[in-house]
Amino acid sequence: MIKLSAVIITYNEAKNIKRCLASLIGVADEIIVVDSYSTDNTKAICQSFELTFLEQEFLGYVEQKNFALKRASHNYIVSLDADEALSETLKKSILKLKNNWECDGYYCNRFNNFCGQWIKHSDWYPNKKIRVFDRTKAFWDGHLIHESITFKNKSPKLGHLKGDILHYTYQSYSEFNLKTEHFSNLSAQSYFELGKKAPVWKIVANPLWAFFKAYVLRLGFLDGFNGFVICVQTANITFLKYSKLKELHKNNTT
Repeated sequence: MIKLSAVIITYNEAKNIKRCLASLIGVADEIIVVDSYSTDNTKAICQSFELTFLEQEFLGYVEQKNFALKRASHNYIVSLDADEALSETLKKSILKLKNNWECDGYYCNRFNNFCGQWIKHSDWYPNKKIRVFDRTKAFWDGHLIHESITFKNKSPKLGHLKGDILHYTYQSYSEFNLKTEHFSNLSAQSYFELGKKAPVWKIVANPLWAFFKAYVLRLGFLDGFNGFVICVQTANITFLKYSKLKELHKNNTT
């Protein structure tokens, strides 16, 4: 039977981390938490569990996750964010996997809870993520945000586990608005550093397409008012990202 390391990065996650850690008990053979010097009760909550708690100034999402990955004792990894937890079905899938690991990595569906409602449509479900993988064959990659697992082999063998990662995302509309502003800033900066442009047609067309795809094609309307809010914000973050990208180009040519 293989041994699994669960790896989590945190910063001021006192409201979420206990649920996350509890879901890993009996599944992971060790838990590694790398915290960016939280100012809330995150550290005390973590230290109430049997785990390894490390502190490291935030290096960036990709760099911090790779830092944490290197601190694990085992090569087989379960990676969660602090506001996530394993569903009961996913726990069983991972336990079975420990006796029959066959792939380089495994996709898991992520089920998002928004303002107390589980969102079943739009771009928010199944929201597949590779969170179970062999670290000798993979690493975290990305640019500022949207970090993801990259495999050293160009044609990795991938599986898909039954069950969901339960993601307790924004629990108020105000929080959603603040995060939209924050992530649109990071996205615009990332696009700028990658040399991407923001022509007017993209500022107009891309948000409209983002809303139509999420709300109509991916059935976001079936999630009621919260589904509408999510799809509007999907369009809004696209609009803000390209508007801010255009502004960055303007400011750097004057």
